[in-house]
Amino acid sequence: MARVTKPSLDWLSDPAVFAVNRLPAHSDHTYYTSREEALARGTMVMRHSLNGTWKFMYAPNPASRAADFYKSEFSVAGWGSIEVPGHIQTQGYGQMQYVNTMYPWDGHELLRPPLISDTDNPVGSYVKEFEVPASMAGGPLFISFQGVETAFYVWLNGEFVGYGEDSFTPSAFELTPFLREGVNKLAVEVYQRSTGAWLEDQDFWRFSGIFRDVYLYTVPEVHVYDLHMKAEVEASLSRGSLSAALSFREAPPAGVRARLTLSDADGEEVASAAVELDGSLQPSLTAELSSPSLWSAERPYLYDALIEVLDGEGRLIEAIPQRVGFRRFEMKDKLMLLNGQRVVFKGVNRHEFNPRRGRAITKEDMLWDIQTLKQNNLNAVRTSHYPNQSYWYELCDLYGVYVIDEMNLETHGSWQKMGAVEPSWNIPGSLPEWQDIVMDRAVSMYERDKNHPSILIWSLGNESYVGDVLVNVARYFRSVDNGRLVHYEGVFYDRAFTEASDMESRMYAKPQDIREYLDNDPDKPYISCEYMHAMGNSLGGMKKYTDLEREYPMYQGGFIWDYIDQSVYKKDRYGREYLAYGGDFGDRPTDYGFCTNGIVYADRRLSPKMQEVKYLYQNVKLTVDRNGVTVRNENLFVDTSGYELVCTLSRDGHVLESVVVEAVVAPLAEQRFPVKLGEPQLEAGEYVLEASYRLKEGTLWAEAGHEAAFGQHVFRAAGASAAIGAGASAARGEPLPSLGLKVVHGDVNIGVHGRDFSAIFSKQAMSLISLRYGGREMIAAPPAPLFWRATTDNDRGFAQGFTSGVWFAASLARRGVLAEVKEEAEGVTIAYRYMFSISAETETVIAYTVRGDGSIRVQSNYKGAAGLPQLPIFAVSFKVPADYDRLDWYAHGPSENYVDRANGARLCRFSGTVAEAVSDYAMPQESGNRTGVRHASVTDAVGHGIRIVSDGEPVECSFSPYTAFELESAQHVYELPPTHYTVVTVAGRQMGVGGDDSWGAPVHEEFTIPGDKDLSFSFVIERV
Repeated sequence: MARVTKPSLDWLSDPAVFAVNRLPAHSDHTYYTSREEALARGTMVMRHSLNGTWKFMYAPNPASRAADFYKSEFSVAGWGSIEVPGHIQTQGYGQMQYVNTMYPWDGHELLRPPLISDTDNPVGSYVKEFEVPASMAGGPLFISFQGVETAFYVWLNGEFVGYGEDSFTPSAFELTPFLREGVNKLAVEVYQRSTGAWLEDQDFWRFSGIFRDVYLYTVPEVHVYDLHMKAEVEASLSRGSLSAALSFREAPPAGVRARLTLSDADGEEVASAAVELDGSLQPSLTAELSSPSLWSAERPYLYDALIEVLDGEGRLIEAIPQRVGFRRFEMKDKLMLLNGQRVVFKGVNRHEFNPRRGRAITKEDMLWDIQTLKQNNLNAVRTSHYPNQSYWYELCDLYGVYVIDEMNLETHGSWQKMGAVEPSWNIPGSLPEWQDIVMDRAVSMYERDKNHPSILIWSLGNESYVGDVLVNVARYFRSVDNGRLVHYEGVFYDRAFTEASDMESRMYAKPQDIREYLDNDPDKPYISCEYMHAMGNSLGGMKKYTDLEREYPMYQGGFIWDYIDQSVYKKDRYGREYLAYGGDFGDRPTDYGFCTNGIVYADRRLSPKMQEVKYLYQNVKLTVDRNGVTVRNENLFVDTSGYELVCTLSRDGHVLESVVVEAVVAPLAEQRFPVKLGEPQLEAGEYVLEASYRLKEGTLWAEAGHEAAFGQHVFRAAGASAAIGAGASAARGEPLPSLGLKVVHGDVNIGVHGRDFSAIFSKQAMSLISLRYGGREMIAAPPAPLFWRATTDNDRGFAQGFTSGVWFAASLARRGVLAEVKEEAEGVTIAYRYMFSISAETETVIAYTVRGDGSIRVQSNYKGAAGLPQLPIFAVSFKVPADYDRLDWYAHGPSENYVDRANGARLCRFSGTVAEAVSDYAMPQESGNRTGVRHASVTDAVGHGIRIVSDGEPVECSFSPYTAFELESAQHVYELPPTHYTVVTVAGRQMGVGGDDSWGAPVHEEFTIPGDKDLSFSFVIERV
């Protein structure tokens, strides 16, 4: 094809033009001129990075750009600078903007594809001067842009080089004809809007710029331009074959030959092959291997292949190292099988993101991510919704993670508006003018990534409706690759195009909807390509999905949405950094906080949601009882010999005994191991027998001792009281000390005084207003009934404020009366009755019983009434001075948990501070709750304070610097007030947090609190 020499801005809105003078896509292999360098995978001498500082000018639209900047004589001496790789918007230029489904220009201009704006199309003009390194001189020279968003033109020394679209796959061009001796001027013009922008309507920040690596490269005189390594395994799994298809751009000279050597993980050669090239442009080498070690996420065994191209004298021209994984992935009997076994994807959707760099993430980011996935039992990633950097696939190969590799396509705003399906102008649909540009994205992804064993499935993109264009792309993938399957969720909307996906894949289907599909003899297995929308305080009810894995063989797992919060560092008006979300940069339109859905915070700290993920994704399930542990090994290919089973017996969080059990269980097997701890006799009380599988030795992804799975059994020894709490003598069922109480009946207050303590109850404030231990006042704000929690993102999604908003008012506005004063041998009881305007029939009574040891038993009773909506929480809340900010818990933890997100929490002793108890969700909301609270202490720096003790049944509890109403009123962390108090909230129950989705799915009914039912709970306050 003749080289195009004159660029045109018309290309930006022409779907037929997406690559001008671009070189064909090819594999991401590396190559060397030395065998030793190839084996060491060292720095490529034939590659030279252009990363670093470039000269830069920003223009808000094409008309205001420096149109002639690419010319050799144009001086950029006065220009600013920018770092490459990096986004324009994260470096102080242009407008940050986050939108989800709508196109970013919606409401500014009425556009329909393929038209783009003339006035709102930011342009970044980049200039980089370079000299050709001496090691690369004399040969042809090329340039590779690994990622540029969304369209760009390239010039060298004033001559037009080429044009490219597709932000997330490489574009390479030849520079040889335009080179000069000495300094060369490279000019790149990047446009934010193009036809590519219509195809890249992903749920993410709308950035632009050169955000992945840029490098020059040369090639040897005979060069393998493209390498296709195909490692196949027979159905019996007893033999493997490795074919290496080589592609040359120019016919090799006579006498040139290629040699393939395959070595195992110990460096021993296990197979080889050689071929005379005889001028062939596409020769192939094939090697056979008996009993190959198979690759899987559980045991990511990789062979090392080395391809050497030799001249007629046997001298090395080029050496190519390539890791190879033998595995067999197929659809058989309506199941996806890996190496003959049904695979279950315990997955997550992952955006590439860094809160300072946007999608220009580093290798260090990727290493942290892959290790975090493995440490928390995730075995699969969907690259939502674009191909990732090549290094990510190398890590997935090496560490063992299954990948759905997704092409760069999403046209969500063209067919779904405010949730309604309206595809009247959907692209690409069945429009032939969009076929080539979409197919090009598929080809570019496939050609680059085809050699990675971690990739099991090709995905046609995301949320682009469906049509002939995508069916044709699916056919392409099947035609070039028989070792992988094809995925596309959108066939759900039009079954006429069901051919586009090999599996049924749905987003945010409820558990009952999935069951309905699986109960009706379906033709395809099911995966949830997106489920458990983890926005803010979420992920409640996840067990309802993971339970399906054992109930239905055709349910083969899912991918949580999503991995990391897409929040960006910003400074408030006082110069303090915070993690911002959509709208915080003045961006309109925007979808505000909808970008914060991660099980990992944007700054790469684990969210408390990860506790649940790690547990429910365990490959080894431990069922513990008083006499032992039943181990069910759900791994497909590995036994548990890499782990030791540590069993401990604890009381009140203190370990009494521990033993290491040799517990090797074969894959897909179950075995019971007797464990005898606490024999022959235990004191009366509550105990925890815990079993924990821990790594014997360090691995790539975790250190020795890392816990991969755990299970607990809680039991009471004979003679224990009915109370579960520990601490207060009354809670332990022991006799109350007879110290004597003095009751003072004042005109306004009732005082109860004992040895070194006092309590005052107000007839005016209708509450306990003072509690002094050793002269220290503990009550900063009186206890009150609480029915409202700070709205979570999911609460907002299903309109909790509308349906249950009366409880907000009830928590703030009530009428109280003194209901009872009773003096008895066991203590003095003062009770208050609270009435509410929301219903004449409902009321809450809180009774305080002051006992001789200074402890106070608090009993709260709620009388339900017909017609009242569900309660977000049923609790008593009060404040203590902020100096009391140290926490010591014996409860379900250590991370926050809720009634529908407590599977991964364990009954244990843990500590922290009140500030740490508030989770770092980008938008303030309910957080920090713990279920199963036996006791929890809040103390000052010298250990004085109070302890909340369960009285009978465990309670739920949280400690926070903020009230529910302060959290409710704040949209950002910086809007919260300075810390003046510690807010103590003790709940008989709090509703779950939900998470099926964040735009309408309610909390599952069993995790709600009906407003028409009577409720009660009690707890004890005691001194510490």
